[in-house]
Amino acid sequence: MSDDFYRIKRLPPYVIAEVNGMRAAARAAGEDIIDLGMGNPDLPPPQHVIDKLCEVAQKPDAHGYSQSKGIPGLRRAQANYYGRRFGVELDPETEVVVTMGSKEGLASLATAITAPGDVVLAPNPSYPIHTFGFIIAGATIRAVPTTPDEHYFESLERAIAFTVPRPSILVVNYPSNPTAETVDLAFYERLVAWAKENQVWILSDLAYSELYFDGKPTVSILQVKGAKDIAIEFTSLSKTYSMAGWRMGFAVGNKKLIAAMTRVKSYLDYGAFTPIQAAACAALNGPQDIVEKNRLLYHKRRDVLVESFGRAGWDIPSPPASMFAWAPLPPALMHLGSLEFSKQLLTHAKVAVAPGVGYGENGEGYVRIAMVENEQRLRQAARNVRRYLQSMGVNTPASNSG
Repeated sequence: MSDDFYRIKRLPPYVIAEVNGMRAAARAAGEDIIDLGMGNPDLPPPQHVIDKLCEVAQKPDAHGYSQSKGIPGLRRAQANYYGRRFGVELDPETEVVVTMGSKEGLASLATAITAPGDVVLAPNPSYPIHTFGFIIAGATIRAVPTTPDEHYFESLERAIAFTVPRPSILVVNYPSNPTAETVDLAFYERLVAWAKENQVWILSDLAYSELYFDGKPTVSILQVKGAKDIAIEFTSLSKTYSMAGWRMGFAVGNKKLIAAMTRVKSYLDYGAFTPIQAAACAALNGPQDIVEKNRLLYHKRRDVLVESFGRAGWDIPSPPASMFAWAPLPPALMHLGSLEFSKQLLTHAKVAVAPGVGYGENGEGYVRIAMVENEQRLRQAARNVRRYLQSMGVNTPASNSG
């Protein structure tokens, strides 16, 4: 009997888990760790959403198996969201499926549409499920850039010209996790035209649809005319309504992809707990002031992070969206690499961040900083970082001023 399991062999050690383990050990030892590593919202969901969960959970008939593809009311609520937010019309019966977070949805779709040996184009750096969901399903990954510039499209053309077999799927994620980069509708228009010409499915991860800053709303690929012919899009309530642990998301778009995913899910799960789905309806259909409130809060945290870390001697580009900053290592410490730098930051500054190499080899030289602590804690983290940088011989604005 062999324990050399095929799919496990294809999964490398999860390097981010190293830092997570160190953080857990430090906290267990009583250390005050400022955790900017995991994108885990520190805010509660709206009260009316919690009330709806409790109300439905009191019903005796609410505790049986639910619907794998989502209760009808929730699928209608998501279709209505796309209508009012993006002007996109969706059929709740054939173009919407409820997922247990966008992560599960991507993995289920990968299982449904990927054969061993298929080539999938995925961004590097990217959130791990964008690559490993397909690797687990037996596919081969060809990396394309994350930055949506001319080089991006040149990479797509090279992939089509020189990859055997030809790529059949492209994963996109804007606002990007981890880089926070965004795109406009013109980018998606060009991408949809390319995908149709080359017969490639597009899987768009729009998990951070409502966390945009500076008055520049995010766009959906489905706003492009004809995009539903080749595209499916994933969204999540995790960040928009601070419901990360509820595991509630959606896939919408192309009917064939939705049908394939729905069929696989019917074998794998019975759907989320019905009271959670009912509460998700309340989130989407109820007052939306929480969305703007959360957006403004993350916007303010972004400004505090960039300003305070800059004064500490670590210049961080201001992210245009998402709850993350994609921060290049301080130049004087670039030689450490992102994993060792993250370990040292945790040990000496008591600040946890995610090493960029955990998001792909092109993430080396960066760390991802999650804005999941309040402004006071962010400023405290900056003070700790300044002391660490000074201890490493890095000239900081504070040390220069005496």
